[in-house]
Amino acid sequence: MASKIAELSKDLVCENIEAVCAFPHPYGCSQMGDDQEHTRQILANLINHPNAGGVLVLGLGCENSNIDVLKGYMGEIDTDRVKFLVSQESDDEIAEGVEIVKELAKYASQFKREPISVSKLIIGMKCGGSDGFSGITANPTVGRFSDILISKKGTTILTEVPEMFGAETILMNRCANEELFNKTVDLINDFKNYFKSHNQTIYENPSPGNKKGGISTLEDKSLGCTQKSGNAIVKGVLAYGEIVSTPGLNLLSAPGNDLVAATALAASGAHIVLFTTGRGTPFACPVPTMKISSNSRLAGKKENWIDFNAGVVAEGEDLDTAGQRLFDEVVAVASGKEVKSEKAGFHDMAIFKQGVTL
Repeated sequence: MASKIAELSKDLVCENIEAVCAFPHPYGCSQMGDDQEHTRQILANLINHPNAGGVLVLGLGCENSNIDVLKGYMGEIDTDRVKFLVSQESDDEIAEGVEIVKELAKYASQFKREPISVSKLIIGMKCGGSDGFSGITANPTVGRFSDILISKKGTTILTEVPEMFGAETILMNRCANEELFNKTVDLINDFKNYFKSHNQTIYENPSPGNKKGGISTLEDKSLGCTQKSGNAIVKGVLAYGEIVSTPGLNLLSAPGNDLVAATALAASGAHIVLFTTGRGTPFACPVPTMKISSNSRLAGKKENWIDFNAGVVAEGEDLDTAGQRLFDEVVAVASGKEVKSEKAGFHDMAIFKQGVTL
């Protein structure tokens, strides 16, 4: 239903309405414990996300995480920006939904872009499908970007905890204080215990695609992951679904899965997600998802996927120059430039599921 309402509302796109997007998901019912809480918190965070000018929250009506329950997780609600529709209470939920979206578009269209400081930017960092160049080009380029943004009092968030295994001490040694050090230790150990509780090996990485690309060990993959954090001090450690509140480098609890981790970054407040890759992927999360290739061959072959080619570092460009170019590109995207996945019309989300389904 959500996808159909979005499809029928495409003609509302105009100068100040960049897109009408649907984010359907299979959760909210038949869940228990942490899974149910995660669904509610992630949805509430995305509803409140500043990237969205207006939001229609569409519910079935009989689910556990119904609209009335969800409102309790949202805090103060701006009824002009956020509206609700319970499908079971409507004679024609699609027609009614389209009319509500029209109201939201009218509200959102009155706002215009204004110059603000880059210190307000919150950028998520994630990698996937790495290759032998990832740790030489794309990941350290993102690390340089992170250092530049943080030097301007901005915020970055690093996630995919299982891909920190083996290199986690690098992050622990850069924690601002003992409390953050202990939180980082718990961040790592909690994920290892999660694997153990399901009788799964902790060291499943690297994936077949990673190995084909030239990654031979988990430590190779993990060192690449931590490179994206640059050299900054760790200023925050976030639970899954927790919104970032401290400027600087933050670590976020989420798995390595591309869409689950990228959605978690968005739900924690990231305006844009930087996604380094040596293999390529077309996916998108609820916020602009910039694909950064580790090699020029991928950038040339998949121009419809890749937004930034860090492969030129292997061809002679220094990392400081590449990091500054990436910073400039991120500012352009924050200012309205569409990334490739947005141009293709891709908008996806995934919530971390860990437990029992009824």
